[in-house]
Amino acid sequence: MRGNISPKYTSDFLAKAKKLSPSQKTITKFQAIVMFQRYESSGQIIYHGDATQILAQEIPSESIDLIFIDPPYNIGKQFANFTDKWASEADYLEWAYQWLDESIRVLKPNGTLYLMASTQAMPYFDLYLRKKLTILSRIVWHYDSSGVQAKKYFGSMYEPILHCVKNKQDYIFNGDAIKIEAKTGAKRKLIDYRKAIPTPYNSEKVPGNVWNFPRVRYRMAEYENHPSQKPESLLERIILASSNEGDLILDPFAGTFTTAAVGKRLGRRSISIESQEEYLKIGLRRVFEVDKTPVF
Repeated sequence: MRGNISPKYTSDFLAKAKKLSPSQKTITKFQAIVMFQRYESSGQIIYHGDATQILAQEIPSESIDLIFIDPPYNIGKQFANFTDKWASEADYLEWAYQWLDESIRVLKPNGTLYLMASTQAMPYFDLYLRKKLTILSRIVWHYDSSGVQAKKYFGSMYEPILHCVKNKQDYIFNGDAIKIEAKTGAKRKLIDYRKAIPTPYNSEKVPGNVWNFPRVRYRMAEYENHPSQKPESLLERIILASSNEGDLILDPFAGTFTTAAVGKRLGRRSISIESQEEYLKIGLRRVFEVDKTPVF
């Protein structure tokens, strides 16, 4: 998602965007010949531009409570005007390690970072991050598929997520906020006779590291026109577990801006970065509730 961006807005949209809040501004900056724009309203910030450059130039060190990263996977998908494919795996990793290092820099000492990646690339990220952060959990987001994905091998039905912290002795984890049904206790109503006083099994528990959330499909209420939209339920669990109200969340590859939209609903502040003009429109609508999108 690299390259210079030169959006042109209609006067009607710009006038409407300026009403986001009394302090809202649209800023165009040229630094190292990279252009980006910044929008802000009620604790929510959107950057339109290159993620690595904006992280390096705009985000202060140790300022972010929670980072969720869902980057291009290097598997050939088309994202608006960007094709998700690098010349080589080495080129992809060289690019990825730049924004990973910047993300680690801006994370607070007690902050948390979640990283998604393809099953092919995740081993590289795992080895790289375990030298810089503590990996608390290796999560599997499992989903069903409506069609046949493979005929001569076992098709992929999951995406991996790393749950990392800077300080394993000091980080946010709100287990009570994300508890789910414990089927043994809630449904089978078994008694644990191993205890001094026989006690029913718990009916709730903190989720394990295999998460079952359906993928976002066409005509679902939350659907946006994007090839790799992540469900609100997935982001809700992450945000509730690893941040508190008023905390600042960063999403360097915002896409459909689910992180910011869910974070706003849950009382969090957010910084979103998106390079594609088409998806910027989604963010202005979902996060700032601007009812008229820009014409580029």
